[in-house]
Amino acid sequence: MEKAMKKLNRTHMCGHLNQNHVGKKVTIMGWVQRRRDLGGLIFIDLRDREGIVQVVFDAKKCGKYFDDAEKLRNEYVIAIKGDVVERAQETVNTKISTGYIEVVARELDILSTSQTPPFMIEDNTKVSDAVRLKYRYLDLRRPKMQQNLILRHNVCKWIREFLDEKGFLEIETPMLTKSTPEGARDYLVPSRIHPGAFYALPQSPQLFKQLLMLSGYDRYYQIARCFRDEDLRADRQPEFTQIDIEMSFIDVDDIIDLNERMLAKIFKNALDIDIELPLPRMTYKEAMDRYGSDKPDTRFGLELKDVSDIVKNSDFKVFTNAIEKGGSVRAINAKGCGASFSRREIDGLVDYVKDYGAKGLAWIIVEEEGLKSPITKFFNVDCLDALLENLNGEPGDLLLFVADKDEIVFHALGELRLELGRRLGLMNDSQYNLLWVTEFPLFEYSEEEKRYVAKHHPFTSPMEEDIDYLETEPKRVRSKAYDIVLNGIEIGGGSIRIHDSKLQERMFKALGFTEEQAWERFGFLLKAFQYGVPPHGGIAYGLDRLVMLLAGEDSIREVIAFPKVQNASDLMTEAPSPVDQKQLKELHIKLDI
Repeated sequence: MEKAMKKLNRTHMCGHLNQNHVGKKVTIMGWVQRRRDLGGLIFIDLRDREGIVQVVFDAKKCGKYFDDAEKLRNEYVIAIKGDVVERAQETVNTKISTGYIEVVARELDILSTSQTPPFMIEDNTKVSDAVRLKYRYLDLRRPKMQQNLILRHNVCKWIREFLDEKGFLEIETPMLTKSTPEGARDYLVPSRIHPGAFYALPQSPQLFKQLLMLSGYDRYYQIARCFRDEDLRADRQPEFTQIDIEMSFIDVDDIIDLNERMLAKIFKNALDIDIELPLPRMTYKEAMDRYGSDKPDTRFGLELKDVSDIVKNSDFKVFTNAIEKGGSVRAINAKGCGASFSRREIDGLVDYVKDYGAKGLAWIIVEEEGLKSPITKFFNVDCLDALLENLNGEPGDLLLFVADKDEIVFHALGELRLELGRRLGLMNDSQYNLLWVTEFPLFEYSEEEKRYVAKHHPFTSPMEEDIDYLETEPKRVRSKAYDIVLNGIEIGGGSIRIHDSKLQERMFKALGFTEEQAWERFGFLLKAFQYGVPPHGGIAYGLDRLVMLLAGEDSIREVIAFPKVQNASDLMTEAPSPVDQKQLKELHIKLDI
């Protein structure tokens, strides 16, 4: 460049300019979104994180800088000094906030050039996720991605403000800790100083936040990084962020009340939605019975009905055998689908439930003339009449049945209910239904391990009235655990913790741990419990999942700056990757794969 130009200092962000700035001299900086050359006039759309503004280079007004303006291409980084003027009425762009003004350039400094990017830096760009993630630094320039990450920042800010006002302390907990296998697989970190020994990256700060309660800090929170080596999906990542909260001298109602008020603030600030408090609550048993899910989407009906008592004496062996083996027969009335679904679509539903463990799906179409189904011949008139009454069957309806063990029935019909909700357009994206699910089972039986395992974690307190069943009927024991659910997605969960060392020992025993195993895994916690523990409990939210829902996205990758793909690799940095033999030797590791 022939000119020698003094350094330009930015005075305004591009997206902040408006009609109030008309007549002012400004210096703006950013990326060239697009360039239009009309001969003696060159128009540039300049972009920064706050938005886009139009810049005009007039050969008669910017003199020697016009030659540089002719060199500009997409994604060049530039600084411009100029005058804010009103656009002519016929050129106003009402689609952007700066559309009533433009900047007439007086000076230009090309700060950096750019190669042609592999995709256009704009929303709704037609490019695969793999390319987006490989060039994530370019993808993050898109306005939607920047809005998502700004929203994420704001959610964290609002949470900190709210909890600070309520007397909470933000305290960090270790990243390198002890492996306590009980849940997902740990990520392990080898120790150079202690050959053959490993740290684990924390799956959550669970044990440390309980120790902080024992240490008298009373109210703790942390926006914590957590790590789990598990299979990935749209709302799961190997490293994720948790809003972690713990309180002392409280019970379930105290935690729920505080969190409802925090959620109300977040929804008001993020979406200008007033959440009606208190939020509805539903026990785990009711949620499973009505929706086949412990995270029910309550935006629509299609609830499950237990028809076991009605069909238990029928001649249909599929139903009666399931009931005799301790299972159940449950049904959904897909209103109006009997008239609108083809036989091919119904067969497709049969295949759909098989993916969730069901052996099949029985169906009955209710017509004006009577019932249409291959199974009605196995039932007498009274039984069919009772089914219609129980399921509110009317002409045009499609009645769908699954018979099996309760776990399979709930899973299959719960997923079928959601699929029907999607097909029938019953899920209103502008509706936000928040719900507490409470009284989860304390245990669940693991077929793989042939023992009862903790439904949440081994420090969850049982309901007082169920403690006597710990050793004799573990399946009967309910816990003081609670989840907060938004539109069928769990966004947070927690529990009141066990603070009595004797009860904690009984809990470990019920889980099949010997005293030695319990002390080997959790000895530091058990030892601490010998020195006076307050009643305490807490909750943890998946920050990524919460922001995903607030942003209206379908995947948490859209609200994480640098996410992993489904096989837990990073396409941009190409991690994980091999390391030098020297590093392995320092860590006393020898590979034999």
